[in-house]
Amino acid sequence: MSIRERLSGNEAAAIAMKQINPDVVAAFPITPSTEIPQYFSTFVNNGAVDTEFVAVESEHSAMSACVGAEAAGGRAMTATSANGLSYMWEMIYIASSMRLPIVMSLVNRAVSGPLNIHNDHSDAMGVRDAGWIMLFSENNQEAYDNLIMAHQIAEHKDVLLPLMVCQDGFITSHSIENIELIEDDKVKEFVGKYTPEHYLLNEKEPIAMGPLDLQAYLFEHKAQQAEAMRHAKQVILDVSSKFEEMTGRHYSFFEEYKLDDAEIAIVCMNSTAGTTKFVVDALRKKGIKAGLLKVRVFRPFPAEDIANALAHLKAIAVLDKADSLNAIGGALYTDVTSGMYVNNKQVPCVNYIYGIGGRDTKADEIEAVFHDLEEIANTGKIENPYRYMGLRG
Repeated sequence: MSIRERLSGNEAAAIAMKQINPDVVAAFPITPSTEIPQYFSTFVNNGAVDTEFVAVESEHSAMSACVGAEAAGGRAMTATSANGLSYMWEMIYIASSMRLPIVMSLVNRAVSGPLNIHNDHSDAMGVRDAGWIMLFSENNQEAYDNLIMAHQIAEHKDVLLPLMVCQDGFITSHSIENIELIEDDKVKEFVGKYTPEHYLLNEKEPIAMGPLDLQAYLFEHKAQQAEAMRHAKQVILDVSSKFEEMTGRHYSFFEEYKLDDAEIAIVCMNSTAGTTKFVVDALRKKGIKAGLLKVRVFRPFPAEDIANALAHLKAIAVLDKADSLNAIGGALYTDVTSGMYVNNKQVPCVNYIYGIGGRDTKADEIEAVFHDLEEIANTGKIENPYRYMGLRG
């Protein structure tokens, strides 16, 4: 029987970590993720876990410690945001190239500069091609659930890639919501014991990790990482299915909200999906066939599945909470449109950059996007596919 609680997203993440009870947690404080290691350190102090908590001097050191712990055969976790993730940059790539299934809670925040501590997705988008599996979370429940599933995905023998669970800074990380926790013994059984096949402290198999890798091998090793990311798609579905058996909560690559009979739809990630659902419900009452596709799994990107789910629509808007500054739209937009083109699904599609630096995203702004889509659906014309939502001036 699940445990009903009222928790912030950061508290939910810390409790998930407590239930997982990793061998090592290394972390350095940065807003808005600071509370996660702060809460977790109390569990270490009161004996609720037997984790080795490493209070390091920087985020680069935090990821370095996780790399060392995981390479030695331990299960390692951390948490960070924005500039902290940027400071980890070198070690983020080393973790994935060494095929170390580290799990990180990434509380999304704008990356400097100028300095801003509020939510957008520029930190996650900055490492989208670093070889990490990326799960996004609409609310506190999903942040908790994604962390419970994370190790089963990352540590699978066909995957062995690090994984980050994203949630929106302050919007979910500091907001208290009702949540259903899983009993400790069930989490322990579900997550299982980490038993790596190859690790540095195995005296029966001396190995080297992270060696110089020049022209003769690096290409093939990168291809192996790409293959592991492709394998992760099926593993994510399998783990989600097991999770649903345990909790009754269903997860897949994305959530389709009133999308089956929709004529126009928005594609977005994280907490904005909640506002969009509210608007969809309001428009449905007016007879407007609006829908939503909420992306949960951003890496590996489920291009074919998303293309098929959107193929019947008359117009689509993709919302990006970070601008790629490339003059051709945000990262989610380019992935969606590329996936649809490759899979021969042609639907008029526009991009809206929104919410930069924590700018509020209101229901009336989402509704205005749907009205823009109505016009596109009626005329079949897109004057400008690259747009802003909520931009002053």
